[in-house]
Amino acid sequence: MKAWTWDRYGPPDVLTLKDVDEPGIARDEVLVRVRAASVNPYDWRLTGADPKLARLEVGLRRPKPGLVCGADLAGVVERVGDEVTGLRPGDEVFGEVRLGSFAEAVAVPQDRLAVKPVRLTFEQAASVSMAAHTALQGLRDTGRIAAGQRVLVNGASGGIGTFAVQLAKAFDTEVTGVCSTRNADLVRSLGADDVVDYTREDFTQREGRYDLLIDIVGDRSLAKLRRPLTRRGTLVIVGGISARGGLLGPAAQVLRGTLAAPFVSQRIATVSWKPNSADLRFLAELMEKQQVTPVIDRTYPFTEIPEALHYLKRGHAQGKVAITMRP
Repeated sequence: MKAWTWDRYGPPDVLTLKDVDEPGIARDEVLVRVRAASVNPYDWRLTGADPKLARLEVGLRRPKPGLVCGADLAGVVERVGDEVTGLRPGDEVFGEVRLGSFAEAVAVPQDRLAVKPVRLTFEQAASVSMAAHTALQGLRDTGRIAAGQRVLVNGASGGIGTFAVQLAKAFDTEVTGVCSTRNADLVRSLGADDVVDYTREDFTQREGRYDLLIDIVGDRSLAKLRRPLTRRGTLVIVGGISARGGLLGPAAQVLRGTLAAPFVSQRIATVSWKPNSADLRFLAELMEKQQVTPVIDRTYPFTEIPEALHYLKRGHAQGKVAITMRP
């Protein structure tokens, strides 16, 4: 089968489309014939070892041999392991792997998959898992979101942000989205009650307005991010898509938040996504009810994944960038 691999660190061009063996499956895994995928900052951070901390996951000096890039996917179940329940060959599914979705087929643990919502295309479904898991778990689990709260999403027009705005509305809160001028209409269309155009207004000057702030961008100091929160408000740090290079990259903001948390009146908490089938099913229900819809900026063919990563890395995508296996 065809798959995108890399044997050295660098820009997305280090990825090479190669013929590799089709993966076997463990007893609790499912072989999925990939119909669509999507790209995430996670992908170009791993291929480029940006930050250097990423080398701990895929190889200190160079990537481990045989690694296939990609996390998000949607496709059709081709084979199931002996311990798999609830899924069978022919099922249309979506979900996530640690590595391997930029391929014609991938082995996926059953607890990282769910049945694809009927109303979604494969490209839409493949754009859900990593971004929506991060938004959901950041708001609900880390942020302890509650109906009636005032919520601010910094980075409202990106992959995670477009899900965060819609999910915050689904939890019956008053939502403010921070984005650029060109993305303001998009964020309003997702249900935001208020939009802050960061080219015209600094949202950190809005003192004491919000109960919950989820920061996806990572371009403000902790002191500034705390200012628009109420005295007992909660700051949720996703990491920071703007952080590039260095040893820690976006993890530096996470570390600063962890160290500061015991010394301030507001809650400062950090989030990283934890893919699981229960949350995928919850998201699928919201998508079937049309309370949440994936936003796709553009779609690239499977043969142009490096170009898709370059586009995403420039930082101006509205929502997600999808990959299709269709010609």
